[in-house]
Amino acid sequence: MRFAALAALAALLLPAGCSSSEGFDGDKPRSLKEAIRIVPHDGARGVRAGGRFEVEVRTGHLERVEVVRTGDAGRQRVAGRISPDGRVWRPAPGGLAPGVRYTVDVVARDDAGHRAVRHVTFTTSVPPGAFVGVFHPEDRTTVGAGLIVSLEFSRPIADRAAVQRAISVTARPSVEIAPHWFGNRRLDFRPRKHWRSGTDIAVRLRLRGIRGGPHTYGIQSKTVHYHVGRDQTATVDAARHTLTVRRNGRVLATYPVTAGDAKNPTYNGTMVILERRTVTRMNGHTVGFGGAYDIKDVPHAMRLTRSGTFVHGNYWAGARVFGTRNTSHGCVGLRDTRGGGRGTPADRLFRQSIVGDIVQVRHSRGRGPAGTVAPDNGLGGWNMTWQQWKRGSALR
Repeated sequence: MRFAALAALAALLLPAGCSSSEGFDGDKPRSLKEAIRIVPHDGARGVRAGGRFEVEVRTGHLERVEVVRTGDAGRQRVAGRISPDGRVWRPAPGGLAPGVRYTVDVVARDDAGHRAVRHVTFTTSVPPGAFVGVFHPEDRTTVGAGLIVSLEFSRPIADRAAVQRAISVTARPSVEIAPHWFGNRRLDFRPRKHWRSGTDIAVRLRLRGIRGGPHTYGIQSKTVHYHVGRDQTATVDAARHTLTVRRNGRVLATYPVTAGDAKNPTYNGTMVILERRTVTRMNGHTVGFGGAYDIKDVPHAMRLTRSGTFVHGNYWAGARVFGTRNTSHGCVGLRDTRGGGRGTPADRLFRQSIVGDIVQVRHSRGRGPAGTVAPDNGLGGWNMTWQQWKRGSALR
């Protein structure tokens, strides 16, 4: 949200009709890469903790720099200062923290008053032998009733029992919650049934000094809180080409959709919204479809699986497709306009949904191998029985 607001501010201040978020406007536009320089670079991983971190503009001056870090301490603003000449921003003393994700949003202006915007993310490494558990969403987030607390460890865990003992997930009002390991790097927690509306969840990570295996130790001590705001389920009937939204048992809306085609059917089963993006790029190369598609501005996108299943706006299909035919590569599409229309079916669903809401798909059939979504593909653990789930504990 912060980046979206920042980009919107810059867009409002740009000249109408020929604005650009890719660099300064003028007779000879400069690209963002030329105008704004950020160290570390966008997408960098394993950046050394305590290493160099700065933002520089080579022409004009920096107008605003906002930096947020997300990690074992949750989401925090990073303090910093722009130099007197307006050319360089550096953080306050302390350097980069280990094992966290940094998001940098910059607005700069050249001497003619034209603005440029840049958005960068990078991730720092953890010390040799140390591990952290990465969680999502952020601390103090209001979530849907389908959230499964999922921790991804930065290193493989050999002593899963020791690590599991150091983590607790509790709820108010109280309910039985059980852990389940998926391999040696992921530990999920869920109750028998979906959370009740109004539940407060506390995730306590007491990993500092815990040995995860030979020469491996934890460095976290953190409590994360979530609040369950409501119980909402969107049910997709792929045969009827509909998506019906129910909140706390009451039908809010039914939308016509297009789901996966016969060759690439949408997964059946229960999935959970993992993240929401007002616009995103979808490239077939990243999910095994080669050059079948590369859409740089998919609007109102909500991720359901790690493998690339989304519910999203679709502006490229004809209006008659929605509610009548399944034409996608596995996603669920709702009618939309380019750039994300206001009041379109995709926009209305996007505004009705939050991370942790449930999406159930039924009657998806085809020649492909989709079947039921795997329990570790996103937050698919609701597709396991309670007995199956409990057998995944390291302390049985």
